[in-house]
Amino acid sequence: MDTLADVLAAGAVEGSVAARLAAGEPWGLRLAAVPGAAFHAVTAGTAWLRMPDRPPVRLMPGDAVLLPTGAAHELLSDLAAPVWPFDHAAAEAALDRGAPMAIGTVPAGTHVLCASYRHDPAATLATFGLLPDLVPVRSADAPASLRTTLQLLADELQTGGPGTRAVLDHVVNVLLVQLLRAWIAGRDATAAAPSWLRGLADPVTRSALAELHRAPGRAWTTEELARRAGVSRATLGRRFAAEVGSTPSAYLTTWRMELAARRLRTTDDPVGAVARSVGYTSEYAFNRAFARRHGIAPGRYRSRNRKPNWT
Repeated sequence: MDTLADVLAAGAVEGSVAARLAAGEPWGLRLAAVPGAAFHAVTAGTAWLRMPDRPPVRLMPGDAVLLPTGAAHELLSDLAAPVWPFDHAAAEAALDRGAPMAIGTVPAGTHVLCASYRHDPAATLATFGLLPDLVPVRSADAPASLRTTLQLLADELQTGGPGTRAVLDHVVNVLLVQLLRAWIAGRDATAAAPSWLRGLADPVTRSALAELHRAPGRAWTTEELARRAGVSRATLGRRFAAEVGSTPSAYLTTWRMELAARRLRTTDDPVGAVARSVGYTSEYAFNRAFARRHGIAPGRYRSRNRKPNWT
């Protein structure tokens, strides 16, 4: 199974285009903090990204950057440029017309795609919270698949046509997966705190996580999981603790509770059926495990979270 895709789906993580910028020097935009994550890709020209308490970053053509915490930041033509608040209404109106939002002077030398990613606020298994507050991917360092997607993005922005916004929304979802892949494959992942996301960088824990996600209702033993991963029981326990930060059985319980919570939020299935789907033969045992994880009984959880409150 695909652990990354599973967790993104459980958290209902999805992206949408927030703005297409066509900017002529001098120009500067101040973007307020947002829930979820923010994303920018420079498809032509250059731009500076400035955040409080860190050095500014110059973005070149083909560069992309993810701000997993949605922190406030600025995009500028140069560090001395005047800065205006980002006009969400103007950006939305431009998208509806199928045109970029023009800022600064004419002609526009810089083109930037701005997107945002949101997730179900009731989901508890973090993705964005495991990342640093800034994840840049340089065009020269990006894997071929990411460069191809960024080129598709640039081509779509240049040519446009019916359905452009739908195409762009799909592309930014693909870009998120590719950006996360690039982070997992890089040195930053091994320096991060142990988590399921860091565990994907290690072949042993990646294999074990895939097995747990393939059959979360199975009564897994450490011995069987180690055999599937091709290592000893002791090696699996040591690697899992170092990379994921828990035992395999503890992670399995966490994942089962995340799946159960998602099903409670999105279906009318009886609690007993939800319990059985994640490997519990006793509804009582499931209720206790769920309450330990979420702090509330399954029935009350469903009534509170039946319709996710996107913010």
